[in-house]
Amino acid sequence: MQRWIIHIDMDAFFAAVEQRDNEALRGKPLIVGGTGNRGVVATASYEARRFGVHSAMSMVEARRRCPEGNFVPCDHAKYSRVSIELQRIFSEFSPVVEPLSLDEAFLDVTGMEQLYASPEEIAVCIKERIESELHLTASAGVAPNKFLAKLASEMKKPNGLFVVYPGEEEAMLRNLPITSMWGVGKSMAQVLKNLGIYTIGQLAQTNVALLVKHCGQMAYKIHALAHGQDDRPVVADLEPKSIGNELTFPVDIITVSQIETELLALAEKVGWRLRQYDYSGKTITIKVRFASFKTITRSKTLLDYTQFDDVIYNVAMEICHQIPMGEGIRLLGLTVSNLQSGGGQLSLFDQQEDKRAAMYETIDKLRNRFGAGIVTKGRLINGKEPK
Repeated sequence: MQRWIIHIDMDAFFAAVEQRDNEALRGKPLIVGGTGNRGVVATASYEARRFGVHSAMSMVEARRRCPEGNFVPCDHAKYSRVSIELQRIFSEFSPVVEPLSLDEAFLDVTGMEQLYASPEEIAVCIKERIESELHLTASAGVAPNKFLAKLASEMKKPNGLFVVYPGEEEAMLRNLPITSMWGVGKSMAQVLKNLGIYTIGQLAQTNVALLVKHCGQMAYKIHALAHGQDDRPVVADLEPKSIGNELTFPVDIITVSQIETELLALAEKVGWRLRQYDYSGKTITIKVRFASFKTITRSKTLLDYTQFDDVIYNVAMEICHQIPMGEGIRLLGLTVSNLQSGGGQLSLFDQQEDKRAAMYETIDKLRNRFGAGIVTKGRLINGKEPK
């Protein structure tokens, strides 16, 4: 049976969601990310990309290139809610879905030709559902394997669809740069360029023994990919290893009160995300980056699993008090790992824990209906809303 994989990649996802929800931003250059001078671009709308703005660029550079742009902070809670709806749509077209991030996924649609005229029709239907239900656009790649499908989804962005049929693999890959390949980073790309290899077609024609001499065992993988060969399966329900958030501050924070407030905001975000995806965790990790760029991480593992903001916050503060604070802090991070599906291990006789779970269930319902900022801690009201 012919194998068929679809890769769906949302178009400028964060920016597109913001433009969808705010008519005043539509058709205008929009940059989403950390809005302070130390922030970085998470996503730029296609209008902003015309000015040379791209993800991972510093906000300072983005403002220099696009001074008339609209700059909006990330709202991860909102993007997560949209992503849940996106995954729901995917699940209606295939039981084998591998999410890669909030805005992209692989679907194995092998054998689905009995329900649809072709794999291409499945991709068209998915794109139509996304546009009609979420009012967003996506690009799709359809191919016999994951490597080709992901490359295909990038061929006609935005709102594109590209199909690679069996026998077309090498023609499609021939002129693409080696940097577009999975597994070829900056270092390996430079090694290959030193050998006179700049395109995937040139890589495919290179003797594998020469590649092994210069690239090690990875040579076999990239040589196979250059021929369009990739047998990696689509892994359904890929479990996350951790859930966390980081904050980079426009001005270094220095007081205990500031640290407490920012950790409380982080705990709200992380706890909300854990409950949204129905996970709980036992290991809580704090990351502190000082003004000197010295970075410290510390962790504590609990006896029981949790997904509650207050538990996460109290442990985070306990860890933080053990870290020497001799200078200003430019970044704080909070992560929960060692995850399991579902909530924490509650005792049948622990009424306090039952009440806490019921309280958070009510809070989450309000947030899902009215937005993340509808319920928050009192000390965060004068600061920033939880995102």
